[in-house]
Amino acid sequence: MPYSAESLLLPARIPAEQTGSINRVTPEGAGWTDLAFEARRLARGETWEWDTGEREAGLVLLGGVVAVRSSRGDWPRVGRRPDVFSGMPWAIYLPRGTRFEVRVESESAELALASAPAERERPARLITPADVAIEVRGAGTNTRQVNGIMPPGFDCDRLVCVEVYTPSGNWSSYPPHKHDVHRTGPDGALLEADLEEVYFYKMARAGGHAVQRVYSPERGLDAAMTARDGDVVLVPFGYHPVSAAFGYDCYYLNFLAGSAQSLACTDDPDHAWVKGTWRETDPRVPMVTHAMEDASDAARRSTR
Repeated sequence: MPYSAESLLLPARIPAEQTGSINRVTPEGAGWTDLAFEARRLARGETWEWDTGEREAGLVLLGGVVAVRSSRGDWPRVGRRPDVFSGMPWAIYLPRGTRFEVRVESESAELALASAPAERERPARLITPADVAIEVRGAGTNTRQVNGIMPPGFDCDRLVCVEVYTPSGNWSSYPPHKHDVHRTGPDGALLEADLEEVYFYKMARAGGHAVQRVYSPERGLDAAMTARDGDVVLVPFGYHPVSAAFGYDCYYLNFLAGSAQSLACTDDPDHAWVKGTWRETDPRVPMVTHAMEDASDAARRSTR
């Protein structure tokens, strides 16, 4: 499938105040084989039902509180942050052969669900903020925060999920890297995995945007896209750096699936040298912390 800026950028389907499907990716529409994705906004009392079939799935609460009933167990209260810029994530891993229903318990909720084919059945799992490690990557105006929701090593078949916070004016996914070839070293260690990837964007302020470039080493593909709140950028192959517009903090949720449950990648050799210049990290990072969760717990207890 030939790719271009027009085919890689999927604009949000609905405005910020409307409920329904915010964005959706199917393997057929993306021109790849494994990864499917959908983000939804629901009002209080609304439900979302799904059956994983032969696929495994990751459900991430972007904002709000929901109750989840499933054939693998029930979770009566999932989520807490009102939006992605106000706290750490809650999520649920759902193995293949799982029927589930999500019901919104707060005024509204935003959810993201991704799935991929699974060969083995793993246990369902609730992922709380305490389970999510924070990593600060880069330095200077290349500093960003990565929250590992379903990181490499997570007990699943193929999915990987992280969320990334990039402060106003900073670069992210940089130096540019790619993961489109499955390569191992002489010792058998994985050097690069072949992964399909979605970027789902949220902006801290109205009017916010980021610029994402997707390009192949030989420049057969070289596309630059302006991503806004609710937009998806597809990364079928190639390098894919991001730059957040000055004045607008940027968030994106990454789901990946492919040849390994891994983030093994290769940096663009033309730009890998910048890692040697990294010194002080941007003091604005981390942008969300576990302390936010502790404060939220304390506030809720004080009102009981």
